[in-house]
Amino acid sequence: MSALQHDLPEGTIEWIESVAAGRVESLRRHVARREAWIVDVARDDGSRLEGFLRIQREDGGVDPRRLERETRITQALERCGIPVATVHGWNPELRTTLFARDPGRADIDRLEDPARQRAIMEDFMRVVARMHQLDLDALALDDILGPRPTTPEETALASVDEICSQWSHFLGGYRDPLTTYADAWLRRFVPKEVARVSLVQGDTGPVNFMFQGDRVSAIVDWELGHWGDPMEDLGNILVREFYNPCGGLRGLFELYAREAGIPYSSFAARYYAVHQNFRGMVPIHYVCLNAHPRESIASYLCYRYVGDRATCEMLAQAMQIEVERPEMPEGEGERDILAESAIHAQDADVVPAIEDPFARSRAEAVKTLVACMDRKRRYGKALDAIECEELGALLGRRPDSAAEGLVLLDAAIRAGRFEDESLVRYLTRHAWRDEWLYAPAVALYPERRWSEID
Repeated sequence: MSALQHDLPEGTIEWIESVAAGRVESLRRHVARREAWIVDVARDDGSRLEGFLRIQREDGGVDPRRLERETRITQALERCGIPVATVHGWNPELRTTLFARDPGRADIDRLEDPARQRAIMEDFMRVVARMHQLDLDALALDDILGPRPTTPEETALASVDEICSQWSHFLGGYRDPLTTYADAWLRRFVPKEVARVSLVQGDTGPVNFMFQGDRVSAIVDWELGHWGDPMEDLGNILVREFYNPCGGLRGLFELYAREAGIPYSSFAARYYAVHQNFRGMVPIHYVCLNAHPRESIASYLCYRYVGDRATCEMLAQAMQIEVERPEMPEGEGERDILAESAIHAQDADVVPAIEDPFARSRAEAVKTLVACMDRKRRYGKALDAIECEELGALLGRRPDSAAEGLVLLDAAIRAGRFEDESLVRYLTRHAWRDEWLYAPAVALYPERRWSEID
């Protein structure tokens, strides 16, 4: 046991060995935004347990029951025959869950056979359809998920309100026009009808399920599960396919509707794509501004700037507003030999010498952050001038800086002094410029586009 390298809370290894009835032989950090560990246990009966350990630390967020919720939902779904990872154990004191490690794959986006991608996605849609038809009483999750919504507005907005409440300490003083507008837009266009209330995953779609062959073997990542509108999960699928393209979505939502017996609305799917992005982007914006050293901020920068642009484009799609990518500053800006030297050293000398996957990913992140800082130095003034000019056209006077203009625009949105079309077009151009500025981080998800669903 002494050879195991980790910073897990005291008693975690002993708990794993008690649950698994054996001895932990290997333990390594999993490369992911949420902390997780790959665990292998040699059991006393001679078998081997391949585990996946999730942990929610005290400083891990504003929802102290996030991992407990994920664990309980997973256990309930397994009882109902939905493919999920088996839960070997949950420890409320350590706030850790030991899941079975599915031997399948999650990277459907990397498959080279479109026919296989399609077969897997069709199977996935059938699983989601079955899940949405489950008897909610049989799931026995009301104590962890809370009361079921009783109106269409509550069904659609309960999770939005939850995010706003959980992050009120941040949102109360945050002045970001897109965040403010998206929140208001979701309330203005909330669905007036909901076919039924179901258990929804809240972040479902490609790469959040495992597959073996051409069948889904386990849907994973249930931390955002809640009672909601089934259309919400279709919006989630739109979002996740945006990040992890796997052959497109044409016809898949119609297949879902036939299997589930629940009507499909393309506007509702787009509404909930904005819904998913808003819920996901609030904590991501927070982390980008208040990152703990343990967080992989380089990946958060990617999600923030790709996600902001995606939100703007989906708002435009939902309201049938034409938007376009703006021109970017020309040239390479002023070189900085210090930044170039740091990037070269990481790329050529440090990263290749590291064997541990997690440490290697952290070294790559350091290179990315240096490159982002260098681009901000090179292009910051040119972009600021563009923003001031465009904000001046919206506000009626040119602000002294882009930062001041964005605060003024946020205030105008809060006061209801805006016109949707011109505002959405500006927000989209602004988001494209941010994504371009942070290109080294965005390289994780380059040139992402929304799939057609109509």
